[in-house]
Formats: sequence, structure tokens, C-alpha cells
Amino acid sequence: MTGVRPTLSDLNSRDLAGFIDICGPVFENSPWIAERTWLRRPFPSMEVLHRELVTTVDAATEDEKIGLIAAHPDLVGRMAHEGGLSPASSREQEAAGLTVLSAQEIALFEAYNHDYRVKFGFPFVICARQNKKEAILAAFPERLVHTREQEVAAALGEISKIARLRLRDAVKEE
Repeated sequence: MTGVRPTLSDLNSRDLAGFIDICGPVFENSPWIAERTWLRRPFPSMEVLHRELVTTVDAATEDEKIGLIAAHPDLVGRMAHEGGLSPASSREQEAAGLTVLSAQEIALFEAYNHDYRVKFGFPFVICARQNKKEAILAAFPERLVHTREQEVAAALGEISKIARLRLRDAVKEE
């Protein structure tokens, strides 16, 4: 998502490749969502565009939904330490204060990430831009008591929040 942000009208007029170029990164490493949503153009508002993207996720197979969740990095994980996050994930973790942690906080994140992955088989996802490190750390034990079904729903809800914010960063409302 480099260069000038397109307007919604411009986005609606783009071919599939152009639409994926803008909307593909809205969902972490999952351009298939934008690809499947493109056919439903034109979108009269950003709200409708976001809703249609989420509808595509809702209509996906269980394996695709788990794959979408699994496409997200661990918070304060190896990818963050090695600089391997997507630009959006990097900005989001920084905004939540996850790049300035004490050794004790890093150890706590690592332990929670491990316990969460062992229980659910995918990374913990939360909309970091809407939370700070204290709220994120508090959410881990609350969500670790969920069933897998509850946690898939919770993670997809958080992904929807992330996508809404990323979409607003990528496209200008007219």
C-alpha cells in the first residue's frame, strides 16, 4: 500500500489486480479475501466494502478461516524481533507499546503465546491499535478459558476490527 491512497470510486473502477493491490493487505497475508470480494463491486461506502470483505471471510471454509488466523504473527514474537512483520503489523504492535517492553513483559508474552498456541493451534489475535500492552496481557488469560470454537469467533472478530482500520488507512472515503 504505497503511494497515493485511492478514493472509493477509484477502487471500484480498478481491475482485479488493482483491487487486490489495495485491499489484499487489509487481511494479513490473505489476498484471497479481496479477490473473492472484487466481484461484488461497486461498493457505495467504506462500511459496505468492509462488510462485504467480512462476509467473504464468514463464507470461507473452516480451514480457510483457521489459515487467516494463522497468517497473523505472534505478538512480541520471533517475527517482531527479527523484523519479519508486515509493515501494518509492525506499526500496529508499535502503537500498542509492544516494542518497548521490559524483559519480564517479553517473558510473559512468550509464555502466553506458547500456552495459547498449544491450546488452540494458532496465534493469539487482538486489534493492537485498539489496545495497549496492559489490556493485551489481561486478555490472554480471559481468552485462554475459551473453547476452540469461541476462540475462532473471537479471533475473527478481532481480525474484522484490524481490517476496518487498515482499510481506512488504504482508501479515502469520497
